[in-house]
Amino acid sequence: MKTKSIIFILLLTIITVSCSKSVEYSEEFKKQTSGKYLYNPDELILVYYEGDKLLLNWKGGEIKPVTLSENEFFVPDMYKKFRFVQHPKTKERYLSVIPEDNEDKVTYDYLKVAEDYKTPSQHLVDGNYEKALAGYLEIKKQDSTSSYIRERDFNSIGYNHLRKNRYDEAIAVFKLNTVLHPNSSNVYDSLADAYLRSGDSLQAYNNYKKALEMDPHNPRAERYLKAYKPKKNN
Repeated sequence: MKTKSIIFILLLTIITVSCSKSVEYSEEFKKQTSGKYLYNPDELILVYYEGDKLLLNWKGGEIKPVTLSENEFFVPDMYKKFRFVQHPKTKERYLSVIPEDNEDKVTYDYLKVAEDYKTPSQHLVDGNYEKALAGYLEIKKQDSTSSYIRERDFNSIGYNHLRKNRYDEAIAVFKLNTVLHPNSSNVYDSLADAYLRSGDSLQAYNNYKKALEMDPHNPRAERYLKAYKPKKNN
């Protein structure tokens, strides 16, 4: 059954591609529709033109959609038909998914955002940690189980910085992880490790202490706390 479905989709895609129309887009239309569309809280669809060729960039790859009319196109990679729409009240522009069972229905699915808009992960890559954290906190508020805020992913990014001796970046990412996952012993353990490697033994002590309070069976934190005694202020 699964094989038949795949074959059907492939055949339908081939038929659709063969029906692709040549469209002459006006410069005004290109200006209105090209740009960034928010596919989800941490992912964008880029729409742009090369001459009269409509192109998309999604998940880091260029896509050549099948043009059906000036305002509608089909994306085989997503197996979805889209149209460009503008909200009658807000005047904001969207990519609208055309429902298979009701092609006249207009929905407002993917909002067009400003050219300088960046997702939380883009801010993270750029080292804008405060903006990244604000974006991730907004995602968490909407969905605390979102795959975009997984503890292990930030931990992996932090340790990648550590392997390259980028201590400040590692500490910033691990700090972000403690805010997103404040009840995890592991995030404080990782932050302590980063501080220790950077030479800040006091902050290492403070964070190993937090890690051990949350998980009394953390051997690394326990060993460090026994070996290190912070200096008392005179």
